[in-house]
Amino acid sequence: MEKIGSSRGASAAFAAVISSLLLTPLVATAGAADPSNCTRSCGDIAIPYPFGVEPGCYHAAGFNLTCNNDHKKLFLGDGTVQVLEILVPDNRVRINSRRVVLDFYGGRNATANGTWGSGLPKGGPYMLSQSAENSLVVVGCGVRVDLRAVEQDYLLSSCTAVCPIVFIGSEYSLDRGQAGKCSGIGCCYSNIAMGSSVYNLRVSQYVNQRYELSNSVYITDDVFNISQDMLDRNPEALPAMLDWTISNSICTTDVAPECRSANSVCIDHPSRGYVCSCSDGYQGNPYIVGGCQDIDECKSQIYPCYAECKNSIGSYICTCPSGYTGNASMPNGCKDIDECEHQEAYSCYGICQNLPGSFHCQCPDGTYGNTSIKGGCIPIKNSFTGLSIGLGVGGGTSILLLALGGPYIMRKVKLQKVTKVKQKNFKQNHGLLLEQLIAHNTDIGERMIFTLRDIEKATDNFDKARVIGGGGHGVVFKGIIDLHVVAIKKSKIVVQREISEFINEVAVLSKVNHRNVVKLLGCCLETEVPLLVYEFVSNGTLCHHLHGEGPISLSWDNRMRIANEVAKALSYLHSSASMPIFHRDIKSSNILLDDALTAKVSDFGASRYIPIDETGVTTVVQGTMGYLDPMYYYTGRLTDKSDVFSFGVLLVELLTRKIPYVYRSLNDDGLVSHFVLLLTEGKLLDIIDPQLMEEEDAEIQEVATLAAMCTKLKGEDRPTMREVEMALESLLVKKIQVTYHGTLTTNGGDETTAHYMSTNQDTEQASRQYTMEEEMLLSASYPR
Repeated sequence: MEKIGSSRGASAAFAAVISSLLLTPLVATAGAADPSNCTRSCGDIAIPYPFGVEPGCYHAAGFNLTCNNDHKKLFLGDGTVQVLEILVPDNRVRINSRRVVLDFYGGRNATANGTWGSGLPKGGPYMLSQSAENSLVVVGCGVRVDLRAVEQDYLLSSCTAVCPIVFIGSEYSLDRGQAGKCSGIGCCYSNIAMGSSVYNLRVSQYVNQRYELSNSVYITDDVFNISQDMLDRNPEALPAMLDWTISNSICTTDVAPECRSANSVCIDHPSRGYVCSCSDGYQGNPYIVGGCQDIDECKSQIYPCYAECKNSIGSYICTCPSGYTGNASMPNGCKDIDECEHQEAYSCYGICQNLPGSFHCQCPDGTYGNTSIKGGCIPIKNSFTGLSIGLGVGGGTSILLLALGGPYIMRKVKLQKVTKVKQKNFKQNHGLLLEQLIAHNTDIGERMIFTLRDIEKATDNFDKARVIGGGGHGVVFKGIIDLHVVAIKKSKIVVQREISEFINEVAVLSKVNHRNVVKLLGCCLETEVPLLVYEFVSNGTLCHHLHGEGPISLSWDNRMRIANEVAKALSYLHSSASMPIFHRDIKSSNILLDDALTAKVSDFGASRYIPIDETGVTTVVQGTMGYLDPMYYYTGRLTDKSDVFSFGVLLVELLTRKIPYVYRSLNDDGLVSHFVLLLTEGKLLDIIDPQLMEEEDAEIQEVATLAAMCTKLKGEDRPTMREVEMALESLLVKKIQVTYHGTLTTNGGDETTAHYMSTNQDTEQASRQYTMEEEMLLSASYPR
C-alpha cells in the first residue's frame, strides 16, 4: 500500500500510486484473426476477442492480458490491474480499482497533487467510462479532492469530507458520520461525467496537526455504503468501469476493418475513436466473423408480443391471429372480429354464425350452393333427372372454362397478390401517417399521394444511376414526375424505427411553408416504407461548397446571405409555425443550395413538435457530434436553444471553413472551444478562412462574436433564433447602406443589434464560458 505525505516528494509518490490504478498495456503484435488455439478463459472470466493472452490472440497493443493460473485471476497487461469482467458488446471492461491512502502530517492546509491514468498508453484504448456512473469517493476527515482535466485543467469533479468536533462534557472528539451513509461527514462522493484516460488529482488537507488521520480515495462505479467500521478498515479495492475503443480515428463509413461480423456497424465513441456494434436486431461479438447473431425476439420477454410472433432476420413481426384485430403488443389487445355484423364484407350471402376468431356461413334450409357469391344459394329440386342434367352441363362447362381461361386466371391471381401487398402497405403507412397528421390538425390531400407506379417510372425502377445522395434517414433518387424534376427519398432499412422517422418528416414538413425550407410535394404509401417526394434542389449542399477542393469557396457576401436565410428558416420553425418545431440536426450537409445559392433547410427526420405551452421536451439524444448542444447531450432536454447552438457552430464553420467534427487544434481542442479561445485572446485571424480576410469585410468580427454567443455552454445565455435573425439582418442592412450610399446610417433605437453585436462585452463573456467556475456550476446542477 502506498502512502502520501505533504512533503515535496508527496506529489511524485501520489502520482505513482494513482497511475497504478491502470497500468500501460504491454506492446504486442496485432492479431489479424482469432486463432482457435488461444486461451479464452481465466478462472470464471471469459476472454473474448479482441482481448487475448498469447501473442497473436489479441487485436493490438493494449488488449493483451495476463492470467495468473495459481489464483485464477486475470490482469491487464503485465499483471498489475485485475480484470473482473469483459463486456465486448458494450465495449467496456470492469477492473478492481485499488484505493489510494493519503497520510498528512504537515498540519492544516497541507496539499498533494497526482495524476490518475498516467500509466495508460497515450491515445487509448482505455478511458474512464462516462456512461457507467463512475464516482470519486473520499473516506476521511478534513480533506478535499479535486478531479481535473489534464490539458485545460477544467474542474470535472470535487469532493470534501469533514468531521465536525463534538463536545461531550469536557471531552471532545470527531463526528465520523453514520454507518450506511455517505453524506459528506466522514465520507463524500461525486459523479464523474466526462470520460478520459488521464486526470489530475489535487488534494488539500484542512485538519489541525494534532489529528493525524488516514484518508482513502476511490474511483468506483459501485454504490458506496459505509459499514460500521468502514472508516477504520477500508476495503483494499472497489470495482471501476472503463470504456475502450478499437481505433482512435472516426468512422468514415458504416463499415470498418475491425468490424468483422457481417451484421456489424462502425459507431463513433463520444470521447474519441470508434467502436464496433452489432446492427439493430442482432447481438454478440462484432469483432469476429459471424459474431453478431440474429435476436429471436419471439423467445425474448423484452419485446412485447401477445399474439402471433414471427421472427425475421434482424427484426420480428407481431400480428393478431386471423379473425382478430387490435394491438398485438398489448395484453388482451386482440379482439374477435364479428364477421356476421358485416357479413357481406366477408363474402357471406347465407346464414352467418360468428365463432371465436372465425365464422361459419351456410345456405338456408331447402337451398344449396356457394354462399360466398350473391345469389349462390339456389332451391333444391325434387327431380333427380333435372339434377343430373344440371350437374352434367355445369361440370362440362366448368371444365371448358378452366381449359380456356386457365392462363388468364393465373395472371389475375398474381396481379391480385401484388395488389393486396400494396393495399396492405398503404393501409399500414396511411394509418401511421393519418395518426401523426390528425394529432397536429394537418390536412393532407389526395393530391400529395403518388402511386408506386409513378415513382418507379420517375426513377427508372430505382436505377442506381439516379442516386444523388443519402443521409441518416434514407437514400435520395433524382426523378421526373409530370415534367418536373423531383428528389425522392427511400429508406435504407425496413424497420419500424425508419418508418416512424419518415412519417415524422411528412408530419413536420406538411406544416411548413417557407422559402428557405425544402418543400415536400407528396409521398407514396404502397411500399413497406413510405417514399417521400421533394422539390429538387440542384446545387448540392453547403458542406460541398465550403469544403470542396480548391482554395476559393463561397464569397463572404454569399456566406452572410446563406447564414441569414438559415436563421430565418429556424426562426420561423421556432416562433412562427402553428406549433413550434425543433430541427435537432442543423449542419452544413443538411443545408441545400439552388442555382441562385438560396439556402433550403432539409432532413427533418429527427425533428420534434413542441407543445406551445412548453419550452422543451426530454428525448433520446439525436444529432451530429461537433454540432450537438452539450447541455442536450448530457441532460437529454431538447429546447429551442439546442438549435441555436448548432447554428452557432454553422457560423463558425462559415467563418473558418473547417469541419466541426474533424477539426482538432494543437492542444486537441475542438473547433468551437478553440475558436472562442482565439476570439477572447484577440487572435481571431489565426483561424479565419484566408479568403475572407482578402475580401476585407468589417462584419467578420461581429459575426464571430454572434457565433460565440450562440455556442455558450448554458442554454439560457444564448440568444433566440429570432434575435439571431434580427442581428444578421441588421448587418446586411448596414452593408447595403454602405454600398449604395457611401455612408453608414443606423437607427439609434436598434437595441437588439447593440446588445448582440457589442464586441468588447461579448468577447469578455465568451472568454468566461469555458472557465472553471462555470464547470463547477454545471457540475453542481447534476443530481447526486
